[in-house]
Amino acid sequence: MKKVVLALAFAMATFVGFAQEKAAKDSVTEGWKRAGNVLITFNQSAFNKEWTGGGVGNTAANILVNYDINYKKGDWIWDNKIIADYGVNKNKGAERFTKNNDRLEFNSTAGKKASNNWYYSAYFNLRTQMDAGSVSFVNDNNTPLDTSDDFNQDITTSHFFSPAYFQAGPGMLWKKSDNLFVNISPAAAKMIMVHKHFTEFGDAFGVEKGDAIRFELGAAVRGYAKFDIMKNISVENILALYTNYLEDPQNVDIDYTMNLAMQVNKYISANLVFQAIYDDNAQPKGFQIREAFGLGFNYAF
Repeated sequence: MKKVVLALAFAMATFVGFAQEKAAKDSVTEGWKRAGNVLITFNQSAFNKEWTGGGVGNTAANILVNYDINYKKGDWIWDNKIIADYGVNKNKGAERFTKNNDRLEFNSTAGKKASNNWYYSAYFNLRTQMDAGSVSFVNDNNTPLDTSDDFNQDITTSHFFSPAYFQAGPGMLWKKSDNLFVNISPAAAKMIMVHKHFTEFGDAFGVEKGDAIRFELGAAVRGYAKFDIMKNISVENILALYTNYLEDPQNVDIDYTMNLAMQVNKYISANLVFQAIYDDNAQPKGFQIREAFGLGFNYAF
């Protein structure tokens, strides 16, 4: 795990340094500033019966809402970001669509200017999901264990606000612009909430058997950088790190998201999303990786 921490420190330094060099030179203006976009992407593949190369036809769709509400008055700032991201897919022959992406997140940071680009800050983060999640039990050949109508092949593993992750704490914010900032909180409280029916027979999402809440106290680092690689191609990076002082502080939780947007015209864009999560409380342990690419409709507001 020490190698992971060192790699993260190097990645964070590279992340900030490169972003500072490339970030758009927009200033933090007075008053309210609102901006956001809605992105709807589609993916589809199909093969006729003569196709010998293999493959399974599928259809997928995803909607992403990303909205910022920022305020500045004198030495005070208040930044808010809402992210709602939901996707489904259906393979040929499947009876229904299943979700392959589900994220609802709210970030809020308030700060008072200390000097130059530094602010005394306090932040709040809420992360949960909008829809129920489930797993299907299948045989080695990827077929259901039972196909009878009275057998429930899917087991619900999560649903709206279960789990729900809360973080809050004081710290210091370094903000170059709305497109480049890092918040450091050395005393960040974290709470995980889950419905008791998920912990009835064992631990779930880090919450112990029979409980509904887990509390942690640790340090958090949250960074954001958005910049243009070239004309009509932009990259958005969101990085969140957390270490729990109360248990295994050497193990760092990681949540990194990269969104590469390639604008075709005012309304059409191609997008590549990459997300990597390491949660020390998750089972099995290891990095959770998500990647999605699609061509879709993009509307800024």
